[in-house]
Amino acid sequence: MIAYDHPDAAKLIADLQQVYVDRYGDQDITPVDPEEFAAPHGHFLVGYLDGAPVACGGWRAHDTAFDSVVPGDAELKRMYVVESARGRGLARLVLAALEEAASAAGRRRLVLETGTLQPEAIALYTRAGYRRIPNFGVYRCEPNSLCFAKELRPAPVRGAEPRAVAGADGT
Repeated sequence: MIAYDHPDAAKLIADLQQVYVDRYGDQDITPVDPEEFAAPHGHFLVGYLDGAPVACGGWRAHDTAFDSVVPGDAELKRMYVVESARGRGLARLVLAALEEAASAAGRRRLVLETGTLQPEAIALYTRAGYRRIPNFGVYRCEPNSLCFAKELRPAPVRGAEPRAVAGADGT
C-alpha cells in the first residue's frame, strides 16, 4: 500500500489523466480526496518493474447509498498501467490485489466507472467478472460512461481453515 499522493502515485495518476484528455478531451471529473484511499476506508497501490512505477489503482469505501451504490461498496479508482508495461498482466494483478484488500476490509462489492473509449478497461473488467450496473454519481447522465460491479468473496477468517479430524477409530 502506498499513499495516493505519494510522488510515484501522483506521476502515474497524472499520466492517466492525460489519457483521459487524449480520449475524452478533459480529465476525470470525479472529486477525489487522497485521504479516501487511506486505511481502513481505502487502499491504493503502485506496481513497480525494475524500480520504476508502472501500474496503480485503488479503492475507496462507500457507506452511504446513492444511485446504484449501496453501503458496504468500495469504488475502484485510478487503474492504470503505463503503455510500455502493458500486455504483461499487470492490470489483472493490480485488480486482484485491490479486490483482495477490499474484501479483507469487509467490503462486499466493488463498483467502478470506465468510459466507452477505453475498450481495454472494459475487457479487463468483464473478463474479471464485473457486470454492468446503472451509472452512478457524477457519471449518472454521461453518455460515454459505463459502470460495473462485482460481488466480492468474503475474506477467510483467520484460524478457520478446515482441518482433518480423526475419528475415534483413527479414520
